[in-house]
Amino acid sequence: MASGTETSGSGDVTRTLELLWDTGRRPSRGPKPGLTLERIVEAAVEIADRDGLGAVSMRRIATELGTGTMSLYRYVPGKAELLDLMLDRVQRPSEDPGDLGDGDWRSALEALGHATLALYRRHTWLLEVNQSRPILGPSALDGMEKVLARIKPMGLTDPELVSALVLIDGYVVGAARTQVYQEEAERTSGLTDAQFWQAQEPVLVKAMTSGRYPVLASLSEDAFGTGFDHFGFGLQRILDGLEVLVAARNATDGPAGSAAAEQPS
Repeated sequence: MASGTETSGSGDVTRTLELLWDTGRRPSRGPKPGLTLERIVEAAVEIADRDGLGAVSMRRIATELGTGTMSLYRYVPGKAELLDLMLDRVQRPSEDPGDLGDGDWRSALEALGHATLALYRRHTWLLEVNQSRPILGPSALDGMEKVLARIKPMGLTDPELVSALVLIDGYVVGAARTQVYQEEAERTSGLTDAQFWQAQEPVLVKAMTSGRYPVLASLSEDAFGTGFDHFGFGLQRILDGLEVLVAARNATDGPAGSAAAEQPS
């Protein structure tokens, strides 16, 4: 992963929306039959997946596609707009309704958490993009529609439903970043995770027997082991918290009655 950060929505917003929603003018037939905006975006994603976001350039994409660099500008204004197209492309939701579980809102959010983690693992360059101001294309909205339709029965207010999605995504991003950084550290240092901790073992054993850290010393041998599913544990605790809120709302007949009671007379 490169250390730099790209920002979504930093290009020509109007032109990007035209490209995402196919509402703008189409380029006339170019000198290379088969060159399309979709193929350009796919090539950009493939480069980012393989070599990192920093490797994506109009020149590099043109080389991959066997065309001239200037030909690409007939389809997309530049890298800033291309980045937003890439983001929407990788967010394209699955056609399989079973991918969001086969039960209630909880199973849908659990499936969403695991699917989002898998997305960041497939496209690690997503962690380099500041998406605080996303350009919303059809893939992003299709995904949101699909999830919101499943969790609407939670009975929360609309802002709370959106906040639940933000909560899941924020948790997943943190977990994905930790996993990717661990793999990058292993790759760049040349030390496996086991070798890294074995190198510290003599000092840590001495520290644990010094009496200075009684609580740490009392922990079981598997406390820091790799067999525990930290991601799954954290995700379930988030869902537990949401379940408490849903139960409380159900006990008071949901947000509709509360909202009505708060209306000024």
